[in-house]
Amino acid sequence: MPTLDDSLPAETRMPMHDALADLQRPLQRFAMLQLRDRALAEDVVSETMLALLERPDAFGNRSSLRTYATGILKHKIVDAVRRRRREVSFDEGEESAAADAIDGMFLADGHWVEPPRSWPSPERSFEQAQFFEVLQVCIDRLPARLSRIFMMREWLELESAEICTELAISDGNCRVLLYRARMQLRECLGTGWFREGT
Repeated sequence: MPTLDDSLPAETRMPMHDALADLQRPLQRFAMLQLRDRALAEDVVSETMLALLERPDAFGNRSSLRTYATGILKHKIVDAVRRRRREVSFDEGEESAAADAIDGMFLADGHWVEPPRSWPSPERSFEQAQFFEVLQVCIDRLPARLSRIFMMREWLELESAEICTELAISDGNCRVLLYRARMQLRECLGTGWFREGT
């Protein structure tokens, strides 16, 4: 029976234990960020690892092992979210503080207090691994509800209707929360990554 190592090129093969150990932490972090439940996050990561072990020949070396494992994990998270189907309680004060922070970015007439700086070429930025580290820090700083809804839409690629059902919110509320998440991420990236002169 083929092993995970057999599906990797000879020059990048490492013992199975090392390959899985290297994946454990980033997968756990990704799952925890979305699910906000340590036990459930551990479960979906374990299911992902089991899927890798059960069908190593499915990898086929068409991408990096981490990319392949993250793809499996995304499906496991979507399945877990759909199974859970219950409203998660969020701190109302946290959401109110986020709304106040966003309101402070605009004048009464709707114009920016301080217009956003021009961003450099997105292609160049996405090629830099450090950008993803800053993005992760910015996502971690979002209020739990905004982080979750952003990850559901942008990373898990759930449709708005599914998000509304999962979070028991209206379509309008979903759009407002996504807008707030994107605005806060833009502000965070503006100070943490897209600084003038970089």
